[in-house]
Amino acid sequence: MVAVKRVADPNARVPIAADGLGFDLAGVRMTLNPYDEIAVDEAVRLRERGVATEVVAVTVGDSACEDVLRSAMAIGASRAIHIVTNHEVQPLAAAHALAFVAAEEQPNLVLMGKQSVDGESNQTGQMLAGLLDWPQATFASRIAIDNGTATVDREVDAGLETLSVDLPAVVTADLRLNVPRYPTLPNLLRARKLPIETRDAVSVGLDLAPRLRITQITAPERKRAGVRIESAEQLFAHLAERGVLE
Repeated sequence: MVAVKRVADPNARVPIAADGLGFDLAGVRMTLNPYDEIAVDEAVRLRERGVATEVVAVTVGDSACEDVLRSAMAIGASRAIHIVTNHEVQPLAAAHALAFVAAEEQPNLVLMGKQSVDGESNQTGQMLAGLLDWPQATFASRIAIDNGTATVDREVDAGLETLSVDLPAVVTADLRLNVPRYPTLPNLLRARKLPIETRDAVSVGLDLAPRLRITQITAPERKRAGVRIESAEQLFAHLAERGVLE
């Protein structure tokens, strides 16, 4: 099972909304979260190696989120499930929805990106593992599965740490796990026609109401123009003028 999220294109400049409480996404290209794309590709690779029998892509959100499920199926996901809600999907809400699907599907492994490029929360995978009471391995740069055990290399400040976790487990993908393949045109066309299973969050009893409230979003200060220094003496004089040196 692979969790995917619809986000603004990470290369786009997204303006802050007029009320300062969100972003104005009108006209902004939306796409599959890059970390989740890596997770989908890794799941497909596991299936190609005979480790997995199928790959189920899951998303949580409104009707517009269908496009990321079709992107996942174009990469190679076997089928897709959409938990439909019009609420803002925060990390805990996403974790509860994914736990619901995991209880239905009983996967041996849940993969997802380590974070989304919009909220940058880096929480959903950890919360999901807690709700399911499963072991977890985050920031994976390599995954090997053998005999009901996942061996995961994860990136830490000092280098690589290798973990071994029993399945079922939750693993979150880092950038260096793989380079996602480009979907072929036939796969893109095929994905448009594949059915998507839907579950209405309210009808299945999921409470996905937001628990966090944004109080303000502000843009970072513009960088001031630099000053070209011609000599060490000029540097010290400039620093003294700014009060950095006495």
